[in-house]
Amino acid sequence: MSTFEKPQIIVHIQKGLNYTVFDCKWVPCSAKFVTMGNFARGTGVIQVYEIQRGDLKLLREIEKAKAIKCGTFGAASLQQRHLATGDFDGNLHIWNLEAPEMPVYSVKGHKEIINTIDGIGGLGIGEGAPEIVTGSRDGTVKVWDPRQKDDPVANMEPAQGENKRDCWTVAFGNAYNQEERVVCAGYDNGDIKLFDLRNMALRWETNIKNGVCSLEFDRKDISMNKLVATSLEGKFHVFDMRTQHPTKGFASVTEKAHKSTVWQVRHLPQNRELFLTAGGAGSLHLWKYEYPTHRSKKDSEGVEMGVAGSVSLLQNVTLSTQPVSSLDWSPDKRGLCICSSFDQTVRVLIVTKLQTI
Repeated sequence: MSTFEKPQIIVHIQKGLNYTVFDCKWVPCSAKFVTMGNFARGTGVIQVYEIQRGDLKLLREIEKAKAIKCGTFGAASLQQRHLATGDFDGNLHIWNLEAPEMPVYSVKGHKEIINTIDGIGGLGIGEGAPEIVTGSRDGTVKVWDPRQKDDPVANMEPAQGENKRDCWTVAFGNAYNQEERVVCAGYDNGDIKLFDLRNMALRWETNIKNGVCSLEFDRKDISMNKLVATSLEGKFHVFDMRTQHPTKGFASVTEKAHKSTVWQVRHLPQNRELFLTAGGAGSLHLWKYEYPTHRSKKDSEGVEMGVAGSVSLLQNVTLSTQPVSSLDWSPDKRGLCICSSFDQTVRVLIVTKLQTI
């Protein structure tokens, strides 16, 4: 691919903030996004921005008692667009951003910080009930139905006597009908666990030898296809989730992506074979996954096993000297992306030529 044909990653707008930003998310069906984090005084903050004529306009700033670590719109209806957040005190809140004084749902979900959150069943994505999954430093992964107060609908915690591991990332997937749904969780010791919510059972586990920073299925609302896991040591792994071998599990390909921690992975909503990874050295890498000729083969015993494809780097750019801590593609406009970094900056990016790949 020549330089002229390659996609380009262009910084469209960048804005310095007066707080540490941990997460950013597009508000669905709008030119708005939210940023979440904490002020130096220890309180939490949510800001709502709108892109107007090539600049960012601050529409609302909401200050809360506890620092906010993560957020998702994934369980919200397109009409309400409520934001679910996890904070440093283990609280799960759901906010109506038009009237944010009091949360519309609140639960003390965990004993320690909620590191990670994901949603499903809202925004017209994924079949079944709206649900939120949270992962915490307390070692537990819990699934919540916002229509049910106080108690989680599922609680995945270490067995009696097992060491609790810090859960850094969670992701919903396989939500292709009313019954099926999985949660994948990644931990600080490199464990990846796939929980089947229909059967309330651990379906698969593996270890990638380094802390798992980010997990994402290429699409949540289809039969499991691919899963990307990023890690502390600059590597990511792409698992082909179509064929599970009884002993070998899922086939995967590993790529050394960055010189430092790979903090995030996000698939392009309009093309699931393209994904961005965000690195600890302030860089973004755009990748393309290529399927093998045959996605499965028979082993020596005649049992089906998966075959991994390959990944190629399309483009990379360094945005900051600090880690890029969060990343979100616009669900509505192809190639529009926001990211935040620990230099207290949020950036709006345009990735060009994606439709030609």
